[in-house]
Amino acid sequence: MDIAIYGAGGLGKEVACLLERINRARGDWQLVGFYDDNKPAGTTIGRYGTVLGTGIDLQEVNEPLAVAFAISDNRAVTRLRESLNNPNLRYPNLIDPSLFAVDASTLSMGQGNIIQYGCMLSCDVTLGSFNLINDHVVIGHDCQIGDYNGIMPTAHLSGGITLGNNNLLGVASVVLQCIRIGNGVTLGANSVLMTNPRDNCTYLGVPAKKFDF
Repeated sequence: MDIAIYGAGGLGKEVACLLERINRARGDWQLVGFYDDNKPAGTTIGRYGTVLGTGIDLQEVNEPLAVAFAISDNRAVTRLRESLNNPNLRYPNLIDPSLFAVDASTLSMGQGNIIQYGCMLSCDVTLGSFNLINDHVVIGHDCQIGDYNGIMPTAHLSGGITLGNNNLLGVASVVLQCIRIGNGVTLGANSVLMTNPRDNCTYLGVPAKKFDF
């Protein structure tokens, strides 16, 4: 099936590479190009393709097209997804073949999730929709993850964690067991979250503490 990537930056190129790995294993995706609101149509994106237009052009697509969001700003992804109401668009889950699911029969997810190379998801894990799970992330047993979250490379989530919507967990961050994270939380790189955070706040350090800019 034809697929386009929304976002023509570095993450967009990484998603193009993910599609290639999926195709080598079992897939049949045909990357038609990129959409981006900040790069003009015709811009070449490495060896992976060209920019076809903006989100406005996606609204006018008149045949079935899969779309993958490759934008690291999860709030921007939320806005863009809510702005797209074209019934010809669909949002597949793109999962690297290297994923280790401890018990795939108890893994459930919505749509539009991206799971990159080398991740491990334990048993009884639930993912919502449009989450970006970057490479070598570990998600423990009984975790419940909402929508539009960004989990950066090598982050570790212990068992029993609840993660709401529009959160960003930085590179190599750690969340200890049974922590409840609501919405809009940013956890800095290499930080260790040991207590329940407040919504729409940033936490840094070991142990992670609320940081006021």
